[in-house]
Amino acid sequence: MPPSFDLTDRPWIGVLRCDGTQDELSLRQVFAQVDDLRCVVGDLATQEFVLVRLLLAVAHDALDGPRGTEDWADLWSDPDCFAPVEAYLDTHRGHFDLLHPDVPFLQVAGLHTAKEEVFSLNRIVADVPAGEPFFSARMPDVERLTFAEAARWVVHVHAYDTSGIKTGMAGDNRVKGGKVYPLGTGWAGGLGGVFVEGDTLRETLLLNLVAADTEELDFSPDDRPAWRREPCEPGSDGRSATGLRDLYTWQSRRVRLHHDADGVHGVVLGYGDPLVWRNMHRREPMTAWRRSPAQEKKLGQSPVYLPLEHDPARSAWRGIAALLADRLEDGGGTEGASRLRPRIIEWIARLVTEGHLSRRSLVRARVVGVRYGTQQSVIDEVVDDRLAMPVVLLHRQDPSYARQAIAAAEDADRAVRVLGDLAADLVRATGAEEEGPKSAAHTEGFDALEHPYRGWLSAMADAPDPFEHRHTWQRQVRQTVGRLGDRLIAAAGDAAWEGRIHTDKKGRTHWLNAGLADVWFRGRLARALGDPGPSGSGSSGGGVAAPAGDGPPGPGPTGLPETDHAPTDPEVHV
Repeated sequence: MPPSFDLTDRPWIGVLRCDGTQDELSLRQVFAQVDDLRCVVGDLATQEFVLVRLLLAVAHDALDGPRGTEDWADLWSDPDCFAPVEAYLDTHRGHFDLLHPDVPFLQVAGLHTAKEEVFSLNRIVADVPAGEPFFSARMPDVERLTFAEAARWVVHVHAYDTSGIKTGMAGDNRVKGGKVYPLGTGWAGGLGGVFVEGDTLRETLLLNLVAADTEELDFSPDDRPAWRREPCEPGSDGRSATGLRDLYTWQSRRVRLHHDADGVHGVVLGYGDPLVWRNMHRREPMTAWRRSPAQEKKLGQSPVYLPLEHDPARSAWRGIAALLADRLEDGGGTEGASRLRPRIIEWIARLVTEGHLSRRSLVRARVVGVRYGTQQSVIDEVVDDRLAMPVVLLHRQDPSYARQAIAAAEDADRAVRVLGDLAADLVRATGAEEEGPKSAAHTEGFDALEHPYRGWLSAMADAPDPFEHRHTWQRQVRQTVGRLGDRLIAAAGDAAWEGRIHTDKKGRTHWLNAGLADVWFRGRLARALGDPGPSGSGSSGGGVAAPAGDGPPGPGPTGLPETDHAPTDPEVHV
């Protein structure tokens, strides 16, 4: 008998059970035990993201839906809603065999280079950093993988493989001199990945199971996953994605595993079907989108949307605007919004608005992505974060909660930048370099506010008045940042208290010392947070304004006083 590793029956998907234990299950077992599982787990967060998308492609195809919210509500209330998956996997079983001689799962049978080369498994295992093997538990190379591990990395490489020059495959008409020149990363590599987590894997899959009548997405009757399409050949036929099932299993690479009876020991990997990220917002639901003026100017069309990628330096709570901002609120009109929230969040908003989810329930927005380096030829960083949100934030007819949640994150951002300005003023008073202390103050401020903001956001589910709830947050920010400012001033040292003559960028000269920096800090903090009302905020909440002529000028359009260093846009990245 030829070797076989049937993914429908053989364990290969890592899971965390509700009792806290970890296990590996087959596709059939995952759907049969979905109520007892907390979530999918993988070697990297990006692997979890693509495995959830794979499970969603199976569910969408097996259920052929849901067709609308009423259909979805029936699934939500039915404990056996995934029962049709069993027969579906039986029907397509042959296409889920990792080692099938003719149609290996997400691979190309017989794929080879002109020189019959077989490459190291480093090419598909993303947690072996190129050039930095000493930071990997697998150092320095991946010599072998179990069939279960190999299956997970095959799914992952289609979504997150790096770009760069790759060895050409025999039969690929894009080969020049034995090479194929860069065609971009895998599809998910350009996304700021977002999906919604429930309390169990069953809830997670259902919450992300978007109905076919969703206005913000285009669905095609021809949409189907990779295993229901004709086997791929080397190269590409240049087709476009037909919908969710196609995108969730998109084969951006051509892969063939080399194995023996004990596991996988090599791989052949080349370019497959490239996709253009431009204006795919009606196809891809698991990312936010941003207008691209550069692309609009280049193409002579408007609007042009590109995925809004995650910034590894920013936690999810600081980028909550990208998750919540309404599609019509920012820009609107015929020109289109400057930013679109993920369609998966828009889908949850619809479920809330139509009463299928309680306004007081909580969901977790999971954000996953990568940051590539050196012309996208290596993975530098992986982004992985969660943000628990009450679904009331997503109600379409009551945006006040979402607006206050976004404004509260902006309160924190402004206050922390004021703290950074204080750190900069204190080192200016000594004549030292300011950027290091300023950056350290930013980091300390955001770290101090992260846990309180997450708790405040979760408590919004029970807040009767979102405006008063935000005032409570502003008082907490004033207290926290005020204490951090007190600490900076106390540690400033004698040289800062003595001070020196400082000339700002507008040519104004004044004597700057720790005392004046303290006065400016109180005034800036008061202007940044407005007047949240009585709170017992201590000395740091006094809001002493900078005296005219000596301090910086009054607040600009953002509510912050102008400083020598303009703050960066807090809403560029998630």
